[in-house]
Amino acid sequence: MLRSLFSGISGLRSHQTMLDVTGNNIANVNTTGFKASQTQFQDTLSQVLTNPGGAQAGIGGTNPAQVGLGVKVAAISTNFQQGAAQTTNRSTDMMISGDGFFSVQKNGQTFYTRNGSFDFDATGQLVTAEGGLVRGWLANAAGQIDTADGLAPIQLPTTTLVGAQATTNVAFGGNLPSDVAVGTNLVRDVEVFDELGASSTLTLAFTRTAAGWNVSGTDGGAPATGTLAFNTDGTLATGGTLAIGGRNVDLSGVTGYAALSTVEVETVNGNQAGSLQSFSINADGTIIGAFSNGTKQDIGRIALATFANPVGLQKAGGSLYTTSVNSGNPQVGTAGTGGRGSLIGGAVEMSNVDLSSEFTNLIIAQRGFQANSRVITTSDELLQELVNLKR
Repeated sequence: MLRSLFSGISGLRSHQTMLDVTGNNIANVNTTGFKASQTQFQDTLSQVLTNPGGAQAGIGGTNPAQVGLGVKVAAISTNFQQGAAQTTNRSTDMMISGDGFFSVQKNGQTFYTRNGSFDFDATGQLVTAEGGLVRGWLANAAGQIDTADGLAPIQLPTTTLVGAQATTNVAFGGNLPSDVAVGTNLVRDVEVFDELGASSTLTLAFTRTAAGWNVSGTDGGAPATGTLAFNTDGTLATGGTLAIGGRNVDLSGVTGYAALSTVEVETVNGNQAGSLQSFSINADGTIIGAFSNGTKQDIGRIALATFANPVGLQKAGGSLYTTSVNSGNPQVGTAGTGGRGSLIGGAVEMSNVDLSSEFTNLIIAQRGFQANSRVITTSDELLQELVNLKR
């Protein structure tokens, strides 16, 4: 049989594969996080008709005469170029701007994806559309995140609480007027909390004296007293602290200028217990919870993974990838570090399929298929002429 017949058949098969790849790219033009694939061809073995000859005395060298035996698909590689951002305004949607993959666990197996369209299930777990568990690091009760710990599914149940914190420090600032009459009283109240989060009122009373100001404070227990004296330039000379019911009251920021009565609480720690009301996500993947007591605290951090050769990842369906022997091991860490991209909340990454390029590839594949089918037709006509020699 003619070699051209088999070369044409190999061309049909290869261009059919190219059509399949291009068709899949076009079908996923609106798939979130989809990465287009490209087909690469290479020739197959060639049959040597004449071996090369070396140069000798009185005669030059000769080149080999070879006939190719067709074409085959060398590789189908994935293009991991960044896709465009699509704003969704959903707090659970995330887009990776740069390199990296989300780590997802499904039925005990670890996958990786660029599709950041997530949601919370009934138990508060952050999941993909198919129920895969998004992984990262969870914060402890104090809101601290240790990335040295192993990855765990990100969970944000509505029953999440932030514990109560007792008030230990209260700081006052502002000015006590130096030109008011002796005996003038100024009273300031501040809400404080005990270890269980029960609130009470700490009252601080300032009384003008000939030498400065007397300070008396109480939080419902035994009162504490002290004095404040100021230098001639209005700065505090003595009496910068006061202990009231185990709480430290800092008065070092108070001044003694004339005509201004602005003494107020500047800072106070402590809070009652609070339940989770909402959350936000930083560029490094940290989930920050806003609680009913007005505090904000880290709840967890989403992990990103990078690979030495991301093209070596295997597609597993559902916009998921798995590692292979040629992808390298995942390098897991925080977004924005180690070459990993940053996270953008309220947006997802669109497919990177270029329709103009794909339709051009369709035409190329179609014409290549037609040309190879013509080779088969021509080879068949030659064989028919050969058979017709015997009539």
